[in-house]
Amino acid sequence: MSSDKGSPSVSLREHDSIMTTTSANSEQPRKSWFRFKNLFEKIEDRPTPPQVYNYRVYMTALMASAAAIIIGYDGGFIGGTVALDSFQEEFGLDNSPHSKYIISNVISVFHAGCFFGALFSYPFSFYLGRRIPLIIAAALITIGSGIMLAASSSVGLAPIYVGRVLAGISVGFSTNLTVVYISEVAPPAIRGQLTSSYEIGWRVGDLVGFWINYAVDSHIPSSKKQWFIPFAIQMIPSGLFLLGSIFMKESPRWLFQVGRYDEAIKNLTWFRQLPEDDEYIIYEVNQVKESIELQKQKVGLGIMDPFFEVFFHNKKVLYRLLITASLFLFQNFLGIQSINYYSPILFQGLGVKGTNAALFSTGMFGVVKFVCTFIYIIFVVDTIGRRKAFMASAAVCSICFWYIGAYLCVNDPTQPGVSPGPGGKGAVAMMYIWIASFILAWSGGPFVVGGEVFDQNIRSFVQAINAAISWVPIFIMSRFTNNMIAAMKFGIYFFFASLALLAVPFVYFFLPETRGIALEDMDRLFDRELPARNAHSIVLNRVRHETDEAFHDKGLFKADMTKPNAQNVEDINKDIV
Repeated sequence: MSSDKGSPSVSLREHDSIMTTTSANSEQPRKSWFRFKNLFEKIEDRPTPPQVYNYRVYMTALMASAAAIIIGYDGGFIGGTVALDSFQEEFGLDNSPHSKYIISNVISVFHAGCFFGALFSYPFSFYLGRRIPLIIAAALITIGSGIMLAASSSVGLAPIYVGRVLAGISVGFSTNLTVVYISEVAPPAIRGQLTSSYEIGWRVGDLVGFWINYAVDSHIPSSKKQWFIPFAIQMIPSGLFLLGSIFMKESPRWLFQVGRYDEAIKNLTWFRQLPEDDEYIIYEVNQVKESIELQKQKVGLGIMDPFFEVFFHNKKVLYRLLITASLFLFQNFLGIQSINYYSPILFQGLGVKGTNAALFSTGMFGVVKFVCTFIYIIFVVDTIGRRKAFMASAAVCSICFWYIGAYLCVNDPTQPGVSPGPGGKGAVAMMYIWIASFILAWSGGPFVVGGEVFDQNIRSFVQAINAAISWVPIFIMSRFTNNMIAAMKFGIYFFFASLALLAVPFVYFFLPETRGIALEDMDRLFDRELPARNAHSIVLNRVRHETDEAFHDKGLFKADMTKPNAQNVEDINKDIV
């Protein structure tokens, strides 16, 4: 937002000389990124009580992220399960000339459902908030998972198609609402970590799905039981998601937006573990109030107002949407979906022999993803930041796939009499380096940025668009990877490598760093007059300068601070009304 909260603005010339504090015991100038820094240092936009970083916000983020377990599990199990001989024999695919296309359809209908679910999530979130639609989504996923279990040789694949569409619609809901919900309840300094917890669920599902496939292929004879077990296990994460969504509290920011002020303050104080008369709570309430009032004047609070604001009235917001949507397109066109759903085929193409060995290699992929997700959450997203991680990751991903494509161009181990040799081992190693690099930025980064850079009353609308856009390349890659491998052969790796290379200048010129910036200050960060490369330092210094002056001048809040603190909150509520 553009208001200065009662403090004088800071010119571009002055920003470099500003010396601010991040807390009462930190009064030194900000250190250069190139100097040694504490990996666990929190980049705060204002002095923050330690109680704010409490177990409640972390547990809430984990419960909300249970939906991601289902996405990860689907990516981990479905490709390997439909490749099992027992599955193909059950449904007559073993002798069908169209088996590859049917399998691609089984995989991709889930993503088609996700696309529409992401779009449908907006009206639900507008009228019902974040919590109730997530409960609906969790119930629908559970029903869809149960319907899939009715599939058999006698009834065919229809229950799997229907169940996967229903589950996909629900997952589409969650890719919008979960990220929005977490970003709205998270303190700015750890918002990246909490939003990235969505990735933890994804990686847990990944890991379990891959190893379930390996276990049933290794230890269960070819039978209906062999493919039925991976499908049945879906009921476990869907049940966890339903249980977690019931215990979550509604987003205070949404409650403020719809006028439920007492409930909003009650939930906010619960998340922050602070009394309602604490200065931090009063400041946050004022900040949210000002943002909603400003958006009410500029945009309106009706269900269609965000649509007209984004596409007709505000080119700045449309520009921001184009940036976040592009991040999701890069994310899913860099090759991750082909690896998720067709990794056994890709590993066999690198010379890994046998279905079981390919599944083992795929399972180790899940281990690498799981470990790197924690590295990203703890050491990268709120420390190194979003921007540097995106560029470094894209560069490494590009190098890895250029190598693999070049290796397959000169030595294709799938041809008779051709040995993989040392180059083949190097290509397999490059696949693991690729996935580690991807997870350390692109897997969760677009969700973090997309959930944090828009104003309150348009956030769920634009994130619904972002989520829907993200499912388009996922559908394309899950449906047509087999075709691309057949038509392009090693060229598919050059295709992915080229896109990764293009991502580097895109991020450098268009995406500013967002870590530590409050949701209500994102408008400042995306001011077109500020170059993306240093917009973060300019805006952070401005905000720190303003809040520092406000604390010293006792003019931080619009409420009269000479009154008892409890009265301040009451006055704020009257002002909002």
